[in-house]
Amino acid sequence: MIRIKDLTISYFSKSGFGLKKNRIAAVDEINLEIKKNEILGLVGESGCGKSTLGRGLVKLLQPESGEIYFEDQEITSLSSSDFFPFRKNIQIIFQDPYSSLNPRMTISEILMEGLEIHENLSKEESESKVKEILERVNLSTEILSRFPHEFSGGQRQRIAIARALILKPKFVICDESVSALDVSTGTQVLKLLVELKNDFGLSYLFISHDLGVVKSISDRIAVMYLGKIVELGKTKDIISSPAHPYTKALFQSSFDVYDRKKIRTPLQGEIPSIVNKPTGCHFHTRCPIVQDICKSKTPSWKNIKTDQNVLCHFPLEFEK
Repeated sequence: MIRIKDLTISYFSKSGFGLKKNRIAAVDEINLEIKKNEILGLVGESGCGKSTLGRGLVKLLQPESGEIYFEDQEITSLSSSDFFPFRKNIQIIFQDPYSSLNPRMTISEILMEGLEIHENLSKEESESKVKEILERVNLSTEILSRFPHEFSGGQRQRIAIARALILKPKFVICDESVSALDVSTGTQVLKLLVELKNDFGLSYLFISHDLGVVKSISDRIAVMYLGKIVELGKTKDIISSPAHPYTKALFQSSFDVYDRKKIRTPLQGEIPSIVNKPTGCHFHTRCPIVQDICKSKTPSWKNIKTDQNVLCHFPLEFEK
């Protein structure tokens, strides 16, 4: 569905009296594939570039270099007008349901906006599609004349999901789509996302910092650190035998509701500045098994087992 090749997305900031221009590579030469009807979980600490990658895939951010392919069609270099036909097939659900919906528009106007832009439908056909998608996200059609501020966070997120899916896209980016919700509501929204994925044959990039949520919903997991993917594999393999020290530390530091006696070992040290990334392996300043080569030489990808790869000089699997 999606193939990313050497993708780099940078921000530029000015600092100092001379207003020196600093380049910040938030996404740094990433290679990744997302299969049809797959949920790929993307995890990592705050500021590692997860949301930047998601926004780059829908071209809300323009990549500095690299290529993005949608169903084997290269879309990175397309102009806004040439990319227009692809927009209905690539949708995003934003993190904050309180700011992602226009407060001046009714729910009817919010849901019909995409249809008016991308579909040539009569008013009756549009209203029928709106009612149909509201039923799929378990909301009453009585809400159509109301405004976003009249709803709870869970209801707003369901409206945001309906807005993303009303055009029947093929690929959806869920950017922390349950992080602003309480546990009960978040669980309901996750269940809904899985049902819609199965019903519509969708592919998801599921971005989250909640490892428990990612474990429960994803087919594969990609682990991101300072703009780079450092490990990629099937969910069960990543959980049972993480190969990168960072991945292992992430899962060890998370709370397991099913194993409350589990001893958690929080990841030590502060995240380095993304403006001045460490040389060699970016993780070497916090790595418990760091060696001299890690400080100077950038690691290359190693295959640990089928469909599990790691960006590390000394994968944990190799120690056994």
